[in-house]
Amino acid sequence: MLRHTRARDRHSIAHHYDISNDFYGLFLDPNMAYTCAYFLEEETDLERAQLAKFEHIARKLRLKPYQSLLDIGCGWGSFIVHACKHYGITAHGVTLSRQQANYANDWIRREGLEDQALVEYRDYRDLVGEAQYDRVSAIGIVEHVGYRNLARYFHGIQRLLKDNGLFLNHGISRAREWRPNPGSDWISDKVFPEGEPPSLSTVITQLEDTAFEVQDVEDLRAHYAKTCAEWVKRLQRNHEACLRHVDEQTYRTWILYLAMSSIYFEEGQIFLYQVLATKRMERFAPVPLTREDIYA
Repeated sequence: MLRHTRARDRHSIAHHYDISNDFYGLFLDPNMAYTCAYFLEEETDLERAQLAKFEHIARKLRLKPYQSLLDIGCGWGSFIVHACKHYGITAHGVTLSRQQANYANDWIRREGLEDQALVEYRDYRDLVGEAQYDRVSAIGIVEHVGYRNLARYFHGIQRLLKDNGLFLNHGISRAREWRPNPGSDWISDKVFPEGEPPSLSTVITQLEDTAFEVQDVEDLRAHYAKTCAEWVKRLQRNHEACLRHVDEQTYRTWILYLAMSSIYFEEGQIFLYQVLATKRMERFAPVPLTREDIYA
């Protein structure tokens, strides 16, 4: 079980995400979405699938104008920009990648969203205040939190979320019986240091232990297998361009990492779950009686 101190987490995030924004841009979609896409149809391209992912999350969160959103581990700001432009919310993002924070704020300024959105280079553990946000999203962050910190992580979100708020946790999971193996050790050493994807049962137990009520769970494993495979194809197509930003060894490392990840998702060694939760209250949760509004 890893320590996940602030210093170690900053180093691990920088190792993975601060390679080069230009390098990431050669295999991600134009919105720089580095999380599982959502393929409405088998032939949907990556760009549309990533936009569909943002829309899927926004609908699950039931976003409405003037609501406040906290996006933990916000990446390059893609969901924040989408939500502010299309739903009229205000958004606050935090990330431990300086390159991501700089990119996101430049993007926010280009879109003229300075009055609606801000991204900070900040540890989620340093967020203060009570009941500040109507909605909280955590898209691809729980893998970085660490088992020891899960209780504190969910307690912090519970504290920051308003009583009538919604929280969506989107993250990689492992099976309860998972054990380290040479492949996972290589990924931890070369690409994804300090990564500890928790099992779905651990996530749900921790949510329940911190007074959350789980409203919805969805498995997107097949979507992430396809996403990683698409990223590999794009890297291969852009081999020469990649070498202007990273060396050959780094390029090959990322090809192998993403190909392995796609296979692991296909084989059911890892999973991707979206879990929607609310604070546990006497009154009913602020969600409709059915899921029909998500798909309307």
